[in-house]
Amino acid sequence: MNEQKPTSNTFEYTMSMNETSGMIDFTKIPIDKVMPPWGHSDLEYMNYTSDTNKKTNYLWKYNEDKILKEIEDYVTSTYGSHYCGNNQDYKDIQTIDLMAAKELAVNFCQANILKYGSRYGQKNGRNKSDLMKVIHYAMLLLHFDGHYSRQNNGLTEFR
Repeated sequence: MNEQKPTSNTFEYTMSMNETSGMIDFTKIPIDKVMPPWGHSDLEYMNYTSDTNKKTNYLWKYNEDKILKEIEDYVTSTYGSHYCGNNQDYKDIQTIDLMAAKELAVNFCQANILKYGSRYGQKNGRNKSDLMKVIHYAMLLLHFDGHYSRQNNGLTEFR
């Protein structure tokens, strides 16, 4: 039996549940179009859905996809909150921007991570919003401590 060698170095992977063994089966199919890079092994398989072009990781088992969506919604909601200016010229400026201008943002973010992390379970019980704030301040800390740049992020304020 002659096995045909793929003519492409790009592959599409599909995943299905084997009803007999209960194991996950991966199928590797050569394709000609370029597929985005997706990790280090078949176990890190990520599929780009055609309708949304967003990554879907079928191996996450702890609701990470739902958590990321909730975090995205929470962070988005903060841009219309009372922490922004009301004047049309300043409506996109947040308190954290002023803190950054005075080089206080890193310490402010760290302090708020401690504040909301330590009050989780103490104030209003196991309040999910406290954890959302911890995650949001950790994201801000990643930015303000230099892990990410404001260059080329599409915003024009403070340039």
